[in-house]
Amino acid sequence: MGVSGVGKSTIGSLLAKELSIPFFDGDDYHPEENILKMSKGEPLNDNDRLGWLQTLNKLAIQQLKNKGCIIVCSALKESYRTILSATITQHTKWVFLKGSFNLITERINARKNHFMSSDLLKSQFDILEEPKNAITVSISLTPNTIVKVIQKKLADTSEFGLFGLGVMGKSLSRNLASKGFAVSLFNRHVDGKEVDIAKNFKNEFKELATALPFDSIAPFVNSLQKPRKIMLMVNAGKIVDQVIKDLLPFLEEGDILIDGGNSNYNKTKERFDYLKSKNIHFIGTGVSGGEEGALKGPSIMPGGDKKAYKQVQPYLEAIAAKDANNLPCCTHIGTEGSGHFVKMVHNGIEYVEMQLLAETFLMLKAMGNNPDQIATVLEGWKNTANSYLLEITIDILQKKDGDDWLVHNIMDKAGNKGTGNWTTIATAELGVPSTMIASALFARYISFFKDERVAANIHFKSEQKTKLNLTNTELLNAYKFARIINHYQGFRLIDEASTRYNWGLNLSELARIWTNGCIIRSDFMSHLVNTFKTTTNILTNKQIIEELKTLKPSIKKVVSECVLNDLPIPNFSESINFLNGFSIADSSANLIQAQRDYFGAHTYQRKNDVSNKFYHTYWKNN
Repeated sequence: MGVSGVGKSTIGSLLAKELSIPFFDGDDYHPEENILKMSKGEPLNDNDRLGWLQTLNKLAIQQLKNKGCIIVCSALKESYRTILSATITQHTKWVFLKGSFNLITERINARKNHFMSSDLLKSQFDILEEPKNAITVSISLTPNTIVKVIQKKLADTSEFGLFGLGVMGKSLSRNLASKGFAVSLFNRHVDGKEVDIAKNFKNEFKELATALPFDSIAPFVNSLQKPRKIMLMVNAGKIVDQVIKDLLPFLEEGDILIDGGNSNYNKTKERFDYLKSKNIHFIGTGVSGGEEGALKGPSIMPGGDKKAYKQVQPYLEAIAAKDANNLPCCTHIGTEGSGHFVKMVHNGIEYVEMQLLAETFLMLKAMGNNPDQIATVLEGWKNTANSYLLEITIDILQKKDGDDWLVHNIMDKAGNKGTGNWTTIATAELGVPSTMIASALFARYISFFKDERVAANIHFKSEQKTKLNLTNTELLNAYKFARIINHYQGFRLIDEASTRYNWGLNLSELARIWTNGCIIRSDFMSHLVNTFKTTTNILTNKQIIEELKTLKPSIKKVVSECVLNDLPIPNFSESINFLNGFSIADSSANLIQAQRDYFGAHTYQRKNDVSNKFYHTYWKNN
């Protein structure tokens, strides 16, 4: 494309010969009335061009049935290019031949018997809208050089783009490249702070030898094959919206954006709907596994349009971890924000698993064990309660810092990045009692009040004088009990969201992709794959029911012993409190409902009235 006189026909025919594909000159398809009008020195209007552009579009569609073609056409406006590429946008590549008005005027005046005069050139420049997504080449070069430049740029296209080269972005980039995919890498340029990040990163690893590095958005987007597939690896929040805003001018219908960060699922739904209105696909994708997992194989949770997912499925499944049957730990979760929702709950479950191990550490220490001895105890637990978090806890406890253990020198203030907070909000909004997630979150909040805790310790110092009267077996059993309740609550929350939002989530498949690659992978998670094939509520599974009954005496003793000795174990305690409250046939909620009716006339139902009628009572006897 380009104004008349830039050499479109010359370059197009040469390029077609090099690529061994047919060549067509768009001017040959002008109707006679258009040619007559231009020969009189009259410029064409949009109505004149419409039928001509539609004819060329039909020609392109027909040629795609074989191996494609090259068509030269002025295509000066974006609206013209939209007509030309209608229904075949993802198969279209634009080449823009660019030159100055004076240079082109000289060339037109040098041509003989051409219907286009230099007098009409200004009208073309007046309406010219330079394309944002095109291979742009200066016509100051020789024709053969221009063809070589175009060929090189056509070859320099990537299958997949990574936007943002933080820890996770870098690991995923290397993972994709190591699987043989051609990737483009983007990282912003900030003078004095972030300079040549993508270029330097590419040069650091041999698997990135063919990767294309960028710090400017336009060439990054243009380097990608259509429909473009771009994975955003930026911090959750407003920056995601800013990146989308920056990318949109360069995207086209059918392009796919993948948000691989820990975004809030509600924001993901908003972005999904917004981009859908722009005919851009948006896939909110949870990625779990940390830096090492992202490099070697994470668990991936994509949520979005199923057809769009099919286009990125080969890439995501290739880089995902593999389960016991060598299947990828990646599956289409559902639509809208479902992928980020399940990743959020994954992190909530993770909060609890980490807190349970921290409480276990506290109890084993109170039983007289040093970190090495605690690690030995936990090593024995791997036979019946193994998990990734258990394994890394053992490694942590064995790490020395001089003559002491490193864990002793780490400040006891636990941070968080928001997903535990969002999960707690979601469980409240959906009315699901995921109490252990909330408890684990608040345990982190309590830890952060270090100065106030130290001050409170002066007045409320623990009265523990002897070692806890517990065995390692009792503690292991209590740990198993609490983990079952944690997984029940987490998956129950996911199931409720699935129902509420019509996501149709498959809990068995979700458990399967969490058997490897992710932070909460465990032997118990593998067990749940089969359990969820017959139920969405693991507390109805006979085997789990019997296991909880067997483990219950241990959790009762562990919690009682810790309360008597002033040891805070909020998640162990909450696990038994929850089951006690959940399994009581007649709870104290009748009194609460009576209180609500007393002060607020909220009414109540009666046990002996099967009609479910609501009653109100005037409670004062006088």
